[in-house]
Amino acid sequence: MDLSKLDARLDDLDADGYLIDADSTDADQYYLSGFDAPDPFLTLYDGSTHLLFVRSLEFGRAKRESRAESVERFTDYGYDDRLEAYDRREAAHRTRAAFLDAYDVEAVAVPPRFPLQTADGLREQGVEVVADAEQTVTAVRASKTDEEIDHVRAAQRANEAAMAAAEDLLGRAAIDGDRLLVDGEVLTSERLKEEIEVTLLRRGCALDETIVACGADAADPHDRGSGPLRPHEPIIIDIFPRDKTTKYHGDMTRTFCVGDPDERVREWYDLTERAYREALAAVEPGATGADVHDAACDVYEDAGLPTLRDDPGTETGFIHSTGHGVGLDVHELPSVGPDGGKLEPGHVITIEPGLYDPAVGGVRIEDLVVVTDDGYENLTDYPVSLAVE
Repeated sequence: MDLSKLDARLDDLDADGYLIDADSTDADQYYLSGFDAPDPFLTLYDGSTHLLFVRSLEFGRAKRESRAESVERFTDYGYDDRLEAYDRREAAHRTRAAFLDAYDVEAVAVPPRFPLQTADGLREQGVEVVADAEQTVTAVRASKTDEEIDHVRAAQRANEAAMAAAEDLLGRAAIDGDRLLVDGEVLTSERLKEEIEVTLLRRGCALDETIVACGADAADPHDRGSGPLRPHEPIIIDIFPRDKTTKYHGDMTRTFCVGDPDERVREWYDLTERAYREALAAVEPGATGADVHDAACDVYEDAGLPTLRDDPGTETGFIHSTGHGVGLDVHELPSVGPDGGKLEPGHVITIEPGLYDPAVGGVRIEDLVVVTDDGYENLTDYPVSLAVE
Protein backbone atom coordinates (compact mmCIF):
# COMPACT_ATOMS: atom_id res chain seq x y z
CA MET A 1 0.00 0.00 0.00
CA ASP A 2 1.50 3.32 -1.11
CA LEU A 3 0.01 6.24 0.84
CA SER A 4 2.42 8.89 -0.41
CA LYS A 5 -0.44 10.65 -2.25
CA LEU A 6 -2.35 10.83 1.02
CA ASP A 7 0.69 12.25 2.81
CA ALA A 8 1.01 14.91 0.11
CA ARG A 9 -2.69 15.74 0.33
CA LEU A 10 -2.47 16.23 4.08
CA ASP A 11 0.39 18.67 3.49
CA ASP A 12 -1.71 20.53 0.90
CA LEU A 13 -4.61 20.83 3.33
CA ASP A 14 -2.33 21.71 6.27
CA ALA A 15 -3.92 18.84 8.21
CA ASP A 16 -2.22 16.67 10.82
CA GLY A 17 -4.18 13.56 9.97
CA TYR A 18 -6.91 11.92 7.92
CA LEU A 19 -9.98 10.75 9.83
CA ILE A 20 -12.70 8.28 8.79
CA ASP A 21 -15.81 7.55 10.88
CA ALA A 22 -17.64 4.63 9.23
CA ASP A 23 -18.14 0.88 9.32
CA SER A 24 -16.17 -1.36 6.98
CA THR A 25 -18.79 -1.37 4.24
CA ASP A 26 -17.20 1.98 3.44
CA ALA A 27 -14.39 0.90 1.12
CA ASP A 28 -12.06 3.73 2.18
CA GLN A 29 -12.49 2.70 5.82
CA TYR A 30 -11.74 -0.95 5.08
CA TYR A 31 -8.77 -0.05 2.89
CA LEU A 32 -7.14 2.27 5.42
CA SER A 33 -7.88 0.24 8.55
CA GLY A 34 -7.60 -3.27 7.15
CA PHE A 35 -10.43 -4.24 9.47
CA ASP A 36 -13.90 -5.61 8.83
CA ALA A 37 -16.52 -4.51 11.37
CA PRO A 38 -20.29 -3.92 11.08
CA ASP A 39 -20.38 -0.89 13.40
CA PRO A 40 -18.74 2.51 12.81
CA PHE A 41 -15.31 3.16 14.26
CA LEU A 42 -12.65 5.86 13.88
CA THR A 43 -9.55 5.43 11.77
CA LEU A 44 -6.87 8.08 12.07
CA TYR A 45 -3.99 8.19 9.63
CA ASP A 46 -1.10 10.47 10.58
CA GLY A 47 1.71 8.60 8.87
CA SER A 48 0.63 5.55 10.85
CA THR A 49 -2.85 4.13 11.35
CA HIS A 50 -4.75 4.24 14.65
CA LEU A 51 -8.21 2.80 15.42
CA LEU A 52 -10.69 3.94 18.07
CA PHE A 53 -13.77 1.90 19.01
CA VAL A 54 -16.78 3.06 20.97
CA ARG A 55 -17.19 -0.35 22.59
CA SER A 56 -14.84 -3.19 23.45
CA LEU A 57 -16.72 -5.70 21.28
CA GLU A 58 -14.27 -5.55 18.35
CA PHE A 59 -11.20 -4.61 20.37
CA GLY A 60 -9.46 -7.99 20.59
CA ARG A 61 -10.15 -8.97 17.00
CA ALA A 62 -9.00 -5.58 15.74
CA LYS A 63 -5.69 -5.97 17.53
CA ARG A 64 -5.20 -9.32 15.79
CA GLU A 65 -6.54 -8.58 12.31
CA SER A 66 -6.21 -4.87 11.49
CA ARG A 67 -3.16 -3.25 9.99
CA ALA A 68 -3.23 -0.47 12.59
CA GLU A 69 -0.25 0.54 14.70
CA SER A 70 -2.57 1.10 17.66
CA VAL A 71 -6.07 -0.06 18.59
CA GLU A 72 -7.89 1.72 21.41
CA ARG A 73 -11.33 2.20 22.95
CA PHE A 74 -13.42 5.08 24.23
CA THR A 75 -12.82 3.81 27.75
CA ASP A 76 -9.06 4.30 27.26
CA TYR A 77 -9.72 8.03 26.85
CA GLY A 78 -11.98 8.63 29.84
CA TYR A 79 -15.37 8.19 28.21
CA ASP A 80 -16.90 6.46 31.23
CA ASP A 81 -15.75 9.21 33.57
CA ARG A 82 -17.13 11.89 31.25
CA LEU A 83 -20.59 10.32 31.41
CA GLU A 84 -20.77 11.53 34.99
CA ALA A 85 -20.58 15.13 33.79
CA TYR A 86 -21.97 15.09 30.23
CA ASP A 87 -24.62 13.39 28.16
CA ARG A 88 -23.52 10.60 25.81
CA ARG A 89 -23.23 12.88 22.79
CA GLU A 90 -21.01 15.43 24.54
CA ALA A 91 -18.94 12.72 26.22
CA ALA A 92 -18.34 11.07 22.83
CA HIS A 93 -17.24 14.36 21.23
CA ARG A 94 -14.78 15.04 24.04
CA THR A 95 -13.45 11.48 23.91
CA ARG A 96 -12.79 11.67 20.17
CA ALA A 97 -11.01 15.00 20.67
CA ALA A 98 -8.87 13.47 23.43
CA PHE A 99 -7.94 10.61 21.10
CA LEU A 100 -6.78 13.10 18.45
CA ASP A 101 -4.93 15.18 21.03
CA ALA A 102 -2.98 12.09 22.13
CA TYR A 103 -1.49 11.99 18.63
CA ASP A 104 -0.92 15.78 18.47
CA VAL A 105 -3.63 16.15 15.83
CA GLU A 106 -5.21 19.60 15.79
CA ALA A 107 -6.59 19.55 12.24
CA VAL A 108 -8.03 16.62 10.30
CA ALA A 109 -8.99 16.06 6.69
CA VAL A 110 -12.09 13.95 6.22
CA PRO A 111 -13.94 12.37 3.27
CA PRO A 112 -16.74 14.46 1.74
CA ARG A 113 -19.42 12.19 3.25
CA PHE A 114 -18.03 12.29 6.79
CA PRO A 115 -20.78 12.30 9.50
CA LEU A 116 -21.90 15.86 10.20
CA GLN A 117 -22.48 15.25 13.91
CA THR A 118 -18.93 13.96 14.38
CA ALA A 119 -17.50 16.92 12.45
CA ASP A 120 -19.56 19.46 14.42
CA GLY A 121 -18.62 17.81 17.72
CA LEU A 122 -14.90 17.90 16.92
CA ARG A 123 -15.14 21.54 15.90
CA GLU A 124 -16.85 22.32 19.21
CA GLN A 125 -13.76 20.86 20.88
CA GLY A 126 -11.41 23.07 18.87
CA VAL A 127 -10.38 20.53 16.22
CA GLU A 128 -10.24 21.90 12.68
CA VAL A 129 -12.12 19.68 10.23
CA VAL A 130 -11.67 20.16 6.47
CA ALA A 131 -13.38 18.13 3.73
CA ASP A 132 -11.06 16.38 1.29
CA ALA A 133 -12.93 17.22 -1.90
CA GLU A 134 -10.47 15.15 -3.95
CA GLN A 135 -11.40 11.93 -2.09
CA THR A 136 -7.74 11.05 -1.80
CA VAL A 137 -8.11 7.61 -0.22
CA THR A 138 -10.53 6.65 -2.99
CA ALA A 139 -7.99 7.90 -5.54
CA VAL A 140 -5.19 5.93 -3.87
CA ARG A 141 -7.33 2.77 -4.02
CA ALA A 142 -7.59 3.12 -7.80
CA SER A 143 -3.99 1.90 -8.25
CA LYS A 144 -3.99 -1.76 -7.30
CA THR A 145 -1.07 -3.77 -5.93
CA ASP A 146 -0.25 -7.16 -7.41
CA GLU A 147 -2.03 -8.77 -4.46
CA GLU A 148 -5.17 -6.71 -5.07
CA ILE A 149 -5.13 -7.58 -8.76
CA ASP A 150 -4.96 -11.26 -7.78
CA HIS A 151 -8.01 -10.72 -5.56
CA VAL A 152 -9.94 -9.20 -8.47
CA ARG A 153 -8.76 -11.98 -10.77
CA ALA A 154 -10.05 -14.61 -8.32
CA ALA A 155 -13.44 -12.90 -8.10
CA GLN A 156 -13.58 -12.82 -11.89
CA ARG A 157 -12.87 -16.56 -12.08
CA ALA A 158 -15.92 -17.16 -9.88
CA ASN A 159 -17.84 -14.73 -12.07
CA GLU A 160 -16.97 -16.72 -15.18
CA ALA A 161 -18.23 -19.91 -13.54
CA ALA A 162 -21.51 -18.16 -12.75
CA MET A 163 -21.84 -16.89 -16.30
CA ALA A 164 -21.16 -20.40 -17.63
CA ALA A 165 -23.88 -21.80 -15.36
CA ALA A 166 -26.31 -19.18 -16.65
CA GLU A 167 -25.40 -19.85 -20.27
CA ASP A 168 -25.73 -23.59 -19.71
CA LEU A 169 -29.27 -23.08 -18.40
CA LEU A 170 -30.10 -20.97 -21.44
CA GLY A 171 -28.61 -23.67 -23.66
CA ARG A 172 -30.94 -26.24 -22.14
CA ALA A 173 -34.00 -24.11 -22.84
CA ALA A 174 -36.55 -25.23 -25.41
CA ILE A 175 -38.53 -22.68 -27.39
CA ASP A 176 -42.28 -23.00 -26.85
CA GLY A 177 -44.01 -20.18 -28.71
CA ASP A 178 -43.01 -16.96 -26.94
CA ARG A 179 -41.62 -18.84 -23.93
CA LEU A 180 -38.44 -20.63 -22.95
CA LEU A 181 -38.91 -23.89 -21.07
CA VAL A 182 -36.39 -25.83 -19.00
CA ASP A 183 -37.53 -29.23 -17.75
CA GLY A 184 -41.08 -28.23 -18.64
CA GLU A 185 -41.04 -25.03 -16.56
CA VAL A 186 -40.95 -21.45 -17.83
CA LEU A 187 -37.44 -20.02 -17.60
CA THR A 188 -37.51 -16.69 -15.77
CA SER A 189 -35.04 -13.99 -14.89
CA GLU A 190 -35.41 -15.05 -11.26
CA ARG A 191 -34.51 -18.67 -12.04
CA LEU A 192 -31.39 -17.64 -13.92
CA LYS A 193 -30.36 -15.31 -11.08
CA GLU A 194 -30.77 -18.16 -8.61
CA GLU A 195 -28.40 -20.32 -10.68
CA ILE A 196 -25.88 -17.47 -10.76
CA GLU A 197 -26.08 -16.80 -7.03
CA VAL A 198 -25.78 -20.47 -6.01
CA THR A 199 -22.74 -20.89 -8.26
CA LEU A 200 -21.09 -17.82 -6.73
CA LEU A 201 -21.80 -18.92 -3.16
CA ARG A 202 -20.10 -22.25 -3.83
CA ARG A 203 -17.02 -20.30 -4.91
CA GLY A 204 -16.87 -18.00 -1.91
CA CYS A 205 -18.57 -15.02 -3.53
CA ALA A 206 -21.86 -13.26 -3.03
CA LEU A 207 -23.78 -10.39 -4.56
CA ASP A 208 -26.70 -8.21 -3.54
CA GLU A 209 -28.09 -7.94 -7.05
CA THR A 210 -27.40 -9.14 -10.55
CA ILE A 211 -28.91 -8.23 -13.91
CA VAL A 212 -30.77 -10.71 -16.09
CA ALA A 213 -32.85 -8.48 -18.35
CA CYS A 214 -34.68 -9.49 -21.52
CA GLY A 215 -36.18 -7.45 -24.33
CA ALA A 216 -37.48 -4.01 -23.33
CA ASP A 217 -36.18 -4.50 -19.75
CA ALA A 218 -32.67 -4.66 -21.19
CA ALA A 219 -33.13 -1.21 -22.71
CA ASP A 220 -32.54 0.25 -19.22
CA PRO A 221 -28.87 -0.46 -18.39
CA HIS A 222 -29.58 -0.93 -14.67
CA ASP A 223 -32.95 -2.68 -14.86
CA ARG A 224 -32.42 -5.92 -12.89
CA GLY A 225 -34.94 -7.75 -15.07
CA SER A 226 -37.87 -9.90 -14.00
CA GLY A 227 -40.35 -12.45 -15.28
CA PRO A 228 -40.18 -14.90 -18.18
CA LEU A 229 -37.24 -14.82 -20.59
CA ARG A 230 -38.33 -14.84 -24.21
CA PRO A 231 -36.81 -16.45 -27.31
CA HIS A 232 -35.42 -14.40 -30.20
CA GLU A 233 -34.80 -11.37 -27.91
CA PRO A 234 -31.50 -10.16 -26.41
CA ILE A 235 -30.88 -11.18 -22.80
CA ILE A 236 -28.32 -9.09 -20.92
CA ILE A 237 -26.57 -10.86 -18.03
CA ASP A 238 -24.41 -8.56 -15.89
CA ILE A 239 -22.76 -10.19 -12.85
CA PHE A 240 -20.67 -8.24 -10.33
CA PRO A 241 -19.84 -10.49 -7.35
CA ARG A 242 -17.83 -9.70 -4.25
CA ASP A 243 -15.38 -12.21 -2.82
CA LYS A 244 -16.53 -12.79 0.76
CA THR A 245 -12.97 -13.13 2.08
CA THR A 246 -11.02 -10.43 0.26
CA LYS A 247 -13.98 -8.03 -0.35
CA TYR A 248 -12.83 -7.42 -3.95
CA HIS A 249 -15.26 -7.52 -6.87
CA GLY A 250 -15.41 -8.99 -10.33
CA ASP A 251 -17.60 -7.61 -13.12
CA MET A 252 -18.67 -9.01 -16.49
CA THR A 253 -21.56 -8.68 -18.93
CA ARG A 254 -22.60 -10.85 -21.82
CA THR A 255 -25.63 -10.63 -24.10
CA PHE A 256 -27.24 -13.84 -25.36
CA CYS A 257 -30.14 -14.74 -27.59
CA VAL A 258 -31.92 -18.10 -27.61
CA GLY A 259 -33.37 -18.56 -31.07
CA ASP A 260 -33.06 -16.19 -34.02
CA PRO A 261 -32.45 -12.51 -33.24
CA ASP A 262 -33.78 -10.01 -35.76
CA GLU A 263 -31.50 -8.12 -38.11
CA ARG A 264 -31.37 -5.03 -35.89
CA VAL A 265 -30.21 -6.99 -32.85
CA ARG A 266 -27.51 -8.73 -34.92
CA GLU A 267 -26.36 -5.37 -36.27
CA TRP A 268 -26.27 -3.87 -32.79
CA TYR A 269 -24.34 -6.80 -31.41
CA ASP A 270 -21.71 -6.60 -34.15
CA LEU A 271 -21.34 -2.84 -33.62
CA THR A 272 -21.04 -3.29 -29.86
CA GLU A 273 -18.41 -5.97 -30.26
CA ARG A 274 -16.49 -3.61 -32.56
CA ALA A 275 -16.83 -0.74 -30.07
CA TYR A 276 -15.67 -3.05 -27.25
CA ARG A 277 -12.58 -4.12 -29.22
CA GLU A 278 -11.72 -0.55 -30.27
CA ALA A 279 -12.03 0.60 -26.65
CA LEU A 280 -9.79 -2.24 -25.48
CA ALA A 281 -7.20 -1.30 -28.10
CA ALA A 282 -7.15 2.26 -26.70
CA VAL A 283 -6.24 1.13 -23.17
CA GLU A 284 -2.65 1.94 -22.27
CA PRO A 285 -0.83 3.94 -19.60
CA GLY A 286 -0.94 7.64 -20.37
CA ALA A 287 -4.17 7.40 -22.34
CA THR A 288 -7.16 8.89 -20.57
CA GLY A 289 -10.46 7.33 -19.71
CA ALA A 290 -11.93 9.90 -22.08
CA ASP A 291 -9.73 8.57 -24.91
CA VAL A 292 -11.05 5.05 -24.36
CA HIS A 293 -14.63 6.32 -24.22
CA ASP A 294 -14.11 8.25 -27.45
CA ALA A 295 -12.93 5.08 -29.20
CA ALA A 296 -16.25 3.39 -28.41
CA CYS A 297 -18.32 6.45 -29.30
CA ASP A 298 -16.58 6.75 -32.68
CA VAL A 299 -17.79 3.29 -33.71
CA TYR A 300 -21.40 4.02 -32.85
CA GLU A 301 -21.49 7.53 -34.29
CA ASP A 302 -19.84 6.40 -37.54
CA ALA A 303 -22.73 3.93 -37.87
CA GLY A 304 -25.25 6.74 -37.38
CA LEU A 305 -26.32 5.75 -33.88
CA PRO A 306 -26.72 8.28 -31.05
CA THR A 307 -24.33 8.58 -28.10
CA LEU A 308 -24.35 10.90 -25.13
CA ARG A 309 -21.18 12.47 -26.50
CA ASP A 310 -22.97 13.44 -29.70
CA ASP A 311 -26.38 14.15 -28.13
CA PRO A 312 -26.39 14.67 -24.33
CA GLY A 313 -30.17 14.46 -24.30
CA THR A 314 -30.55 11.12 -26.07
CA GLU A 315 -32.47 8.37 -24.30
CA THR A 316 -31.53 5.67 -26.80
CA GLY A 317 -28.26 4.44 -28.27
CA PHE A 318 -25.05 4.48 -26.20
CA ILE A 319 -26.31 6.14 -23.01
CA HIS A 320 -23.58 5.53 -20.44
CA SER A 321 -19.82 5.70 -20.02
CA THR A 322 -17.56 3.03 -21.47
CA GLY A 323 -16.40 1.83 -18.07
CA HIS A 324 -15.35 2.41 -14.47
CA GLY A 325 -12.87 1.23 -11.90
CA VAL A 326 -13.46 -1.97 -9.92
CA GLY A 327 -12.00 -3.05 -6.59
CA LEU A 328 -13.41 -2.89 -3.08
CA ASP A 329 -16.31 -1.05 -4.70
CA VAL A 330 -17.89 -2.32 -7.88
CA HIS A 331 -17.97 1.27 -9.14
CA GLU A 332 -14.90 3.31 -8.21
CA LEU A 333 -12.13 5.37 -9.76
CA PRO A 334 -10.88 5.74 -12.41
CA SER A 335 -13.64 6.86 -14.73
CA VAL A 336 -13.67 5.55 -18.28
CA GLY A 337 -15.94 8.24 -19.62
CA PRO A 338 -16.02 11.85 -20.81
CA ASP A 339 -14.23 13.14 -17.69
CA GLY A 340 -11.85 10.22 -17.30
CA GLY A 341 -8.26 11.14 -16.43
CA LYS A 342 -4.97 9.45 -17.19
CA LEU A 343 -4.79 5.70 -16.86
CA GLU A 344 -1.91 4.27 -14.83
CA PRO A 345 -0.46 0.77 -14.40
CA GLY A 346 -2.48 -0.96 -11.72
CA HIS A 347 -5.80 0.62 -12.65
CA VAL A 348 -8.48 -2.06 -12.92
CA ILE A 349 -11.29 -0.97 -15.24
CA THR A 350 -14.28 -2.29 -17.12
CA ILE A 351 -14.80 -1.91 -20.84
CA GLU A 352 -18.57 -2.13 -21.44
CA PRO A 353 -20.10 -0.35 -24.42
CA GLY A 354 -23.75 -0.99 -25.22
CA LEU A 355 -26.83 0.07 -27.17
CA TYR A 356 -30.35 0.51 -25.83
CA ASP A 357 -33.83 1.18 -27.20
CA PRO A 358 -37.13 -0.14 -25.76
CA ALA A 359 -38.24 -0.97 -29.31
CA VAL A 360 -35.23 -3.26 -29.79
CA GLY A 361 -33.98 -4.16 -26.32
CA GLY A 362 -30.40 -3.83 -25.19
CA VAL A 363 -26.95 -5.17 -26.03
CA ARG A 364 -23.86 -4.86 -23.82
CA ILE A 365 -20.47 -6.58 -23.66
CA GLU A 366 -18.18 -6.08 -20.67
CA ASP A 367 -14.71 -7.29 -19.76
CA LEU A 368 -12.53 -6.43 -16.78
CA VAL A 369 -8.91 -5.42 -17.51
CA VAL A 370 -5.88 -4.11 -15.65
CA VAL A 371 -3.67 -1.40 -17.13
CA THR A 372 -0.06 -2.58 -17.44
CA ASP A 373 3.23 -0.87 -18.25
CA ASP A 374 2.78 -1.51 -21.96
CA GLY A 375 -0.99 -1.83 -22.44
CA TYR A 376 -3.44 -3.99 -20.57
CA GLU A 377 -4.10 -7.52 -19.33
CA ASN A 378 -7.61 -8.83 -19.77
CA LEU A 379 -8.71 -10.41 -16.49
CA THR A 380 -11.75 -11.92 -18.22
CA ASP A 381 -11.58 -15.30 -19.92
CA TYR A 382 -15.01 -15.87 -21.40
CA PRO A 383 -16.21 -16.08 -25.01
CA VAL A 384 -17.95 -13.17 -26.70
CA SER A 385 -20.92 -14.54 -28.62
CA LEU A 386 -24.56 -13.66 -29.08
CA ALA A 387 -25.47 -17.29 -29.72
CA VAL A 388 -25.66 -19.56 -26.71
CA GLU A 389 -22.72 -21.97 -26.87
